[in-house]
Amino acid sequence: MKPFSKFMDLASERAGGCVIAASDDFFALKENLIKDADPVFIPGKHTDRGKWMDGWESRRRRTPGHDWAIVRLGIPGVIHGIVVDTSHFTGNYPECCSLEGCTADGNPGREDLRDWLELLPSSRLHGDKQNPFQISCAQRFTHLRLNIFPDGGVARLRVYGEALPDWQRLSAEIDLVSAECGGTVVDSSDQHYGHPQNLIMPGRALDMSDGWETRRRRGPGHDWVILKLAAEGIIERVEVDTAHFKGNFPDRCSLEISPSIEGDSWSELLPETALQAHTRHIFHEELVREQPARYVRFNIFPDGGVSRLRLFGYLTEHGHREASLKALNAVPADEAAADFLQCCGSKTWATAMAAGRPYDSVEALEESAERVWRKCSPQDWLEAFAAHPKIGQQSGGQWSRQEQSAVSAADLDTLAGLAEENRKYEEKFGHIFIVCATGKSAKEILDLLRARLKHSSSEEMTQAGEEQLGITRLRLRKLLSE
Repeated sequence: MKPFSKFMDLASERAGGCVIAASDDFFALKENLIKDADPVFIPGKHTDRGKWMDGWESRRRRTPGHDWAIVRLGIPGVIHGIVVDTSHFTGNYPECCSLEGCTADGNPGREDLRDWLELLPSSRLHGDKQNPFQISCAQRFTHLRLNIFPDGGVARLRVYGEALPDWQRLSAEIDLVSAECGGTVVDSSDQHYGHPQNLIMPGRALDMSDGWETRRRRGPGHDWVILKLAAEGIIERVEVDTAHFKGNFPDRCSLEISPSIEGDSWSELLPETALQAHTRHIFHEELVREQPARYVRFNIFPDGGVSRLRLFGYLTEHGHREASLKALNAVPADEAAADFLQCCGSKTWATAMAAGRPYDSVEALEESAERVWRKCSPQDWLEAFAAHPKIGQQSGGQWSRQEQSAVSAADLDTLAGLAEENRKYEEKFGHIFIVCATGKSAKEILDLLRARLKHSSSEEMTQAGEEQLGITRLRLRKLLSE
């Protein structure tokens, strides 16, 4: 479907999707709902239950209620749109449908799925048609429930979105370009016989149609595809699989990497290397591993077909923050607010930050953090200050203890001085002394405390606000590095 063509089908059978339960599939099996092939109609074909239909079809409902089917996504992620395809269902399609989603770890049964969130309210369907619906929810989902009202048949359910893995469950080495991790196709020179999306799909190719294949090149040049990695990383091992391509595999291939899609910043990762028919090629020693990659250009010479491309490696520190930001964007608002509250103790600030998602980059997150903080009231600032332990106190959370690590090793005279000056500070300003202590010695902090005691109340409130902002920036980076 054109409205969602840049996204992949997260629910498809080929991606590992499964229809785990349905209220009824008397006429046509629920498993048909996520088949990869387009639905077909065979005139005159019947079973002992009625007309054979290529889809999911429930019996005519004679009691109150409605029918439903639960789909476990093959690739969990953020959903941008769905297509409810009623092809060939003309007098037996549902009047309306709705969609709900939930997130669950592992492989739970139907009875273990709960906390369903409505993604699409009851919406009108048309028969014998692909019915597209946009979904506006940035959360990550693992399961969907398609409700049809009151009964009837649906040929296919397509769920288009962006993959978002549980990064905590992935091993250190991952396939940085795989669709399961969130790799995507940016552009290609040609896709006459097979879409380049196939290159990064799970598992090995089923046949020659399950790969990227270009037409026969009759002029100069070569074919290529540009892929965006799930996050910035270092590529350690490459697999180029030409399975099923026996008389039409490329003669050679090469790989280039770049930190950006803009400009001409491509550098060689794998030099031109000969390929063989119907073979899984593994490259390790041949790679030039000098810089992180965010984009990859896979070149084939001069043309032909490749079934799979695997780019194994590990995330850089920046890549890890990218991945964590994606996860933060996709959790429910209350969970996001709780995460932000670790960075700044103002509930107003944390709630506004959660509401401001999704953030496109770490830089955008930090810019929003400052903008929201400066709009907060003095009472919000005081609430944030009160969430910190006093300088020199061995209390608070792990981050507070890390930030004050130099103070904990101070001599008794310095600790006594901090305690006395803290008391004077609170008597004068009415709140605890706030300083971004990271990288500062106990003596430096004591000197700052004594100097700031000379401020007026308005001057000190401004200074304390800037210190809190500095602490917040550091903690946001810690949050994205966990």
